[in-house]
Amino acid sequence: MSKAAAGAAVGAAVDGEEPQTDRPQNLDGEDFSNYFCAYGFLYNQKEMLEDPVRMAAYYESIIGNHRYFKDKVVLDVGTGSGVLAIWAAQAGAKKVYAVEATYMALHARKLVAGNGLSDKIEVIQAAMEDVELPEKVDVIVSEWMGYFLLRESMLDSVIVARDKWLKPGGAMFPSHATLYIAPSFDHSQDRRDDEFDTAISNWGDFCADTMTKYGVKFDVLSPPYKKECFQYFMQNALWVDAHPAQLLGRPAEMLSFDLLTVTLKYLQEVKQGSATLSVTKISKETPVFNSVLSWFTTDFKGSPSAPLDTNVTLTTAPSIDGATHWGQQEFHVVPRIEARNGDIYTADWTIRRQKQNGRLLEVDFDLQKVAAPSHGGAAAAAGADESASRKLRYQIN
Repeated sequence: MSKAAAGAAVGAAVDGEEPQTDRPQNLDGEDFSNYFCAYGFLYNQKEMLEDPVRMAAYYESIIGNHRYFKDKVVLDVGTGSGVLAIWAAQAGAKKVYAVEATYMALHARKLVAGNGLSDKIEVIQAAMEDVELPEKVDVIVSEWMGYFLLRESMLDSVIVARDKWLKPGGAMFPSHATLYIAPSFDHSQDRRDDEFDTAISNWGDFCADTMTKYGVKFDVLSPPYKKECFQYFMQNALWVDAHPAQLLGRPAEMLSFDLLTVTLKYLQEVKQGSATLSVTKISKETPVFNSVLSWFTTDFKGSPSAPLDTNVTLTTAPSIDGATHWGQQEFHVVPRIEARNGDIYTADWTIRRQKQNGRLLEVDFDLQKVAAPSHGGAAAAAGADESASRKLRYQIN
């Protein structure tokens, strides 16, 4: 047993008892409440295990490349129920270190034992940053992605593990990640607008009633209440299951990185960039650009020195088959933009971690219309069209 496994045993339930769901001693209380606590429940694990896109991508990348795992040492960061570690062992790994910070580690040990792999897989209950392994590893596997790819900041722990434990020439599963955005139209945004209007109207009724019945003027708080409602209804990114028909144009790459080379500094700093959004699929019935839609892909390619026999891509793009458990993130464009096919927008963006909770995100978009269709149908430079410009800020909570 590694030092981390021995240390994590302190305070853990003994075998045969129900696993605990309170905070393990090795985790910071605030971080446990903000993040880890949800992953200690089988109910939440089951939601991820029932995602066929997620499961197929990892299964095919590991089992479909069993030659890559034969007699290798593997580290699974954030093993959860232990399924990725089990696949790595089934693919031929001689040793798998499965690290899990929550008491889900106790379930993972039972699952490993139930599948006859306790001789190959060591489940370590600890935060990855606290783990001391007896050896370097050939492969790191992890399902670290959150909404909008970067929410939850779990990738930080994966990069810490990579820098400390991955052998030169080793591989990351997945190996690459890309975040996309596209212009879109969503009828449900009308419902969101109506909910905002109703909330403001109800506040007016509330102020009148409290003045009449109790003699207290609450209308002095109307401006901050309206601001709160606007932030809640208009500035919170939404989880959506978008249909491809909602897209108004091709996706644009927002950011992309290689898991072998991306740094902690890059992940933790404010990120800025620009993308070009072209409107090409606008409907005559609803010629409106009212949201920016985002999703991500991760690729499994192995390493430059040892590419995989079979590359695999996990995509969370809009699909006629429905969304993955990640869905897509939708950003409400307020006010909506009247658009035409041939319109081109620049989308300058900023991504930063929220100050009160670094695992959540804040995203800014500065949308500027830079071209519009000419009479001949081709796009022509539009200059700065203030009526079609939007400066927007969102929370991804």
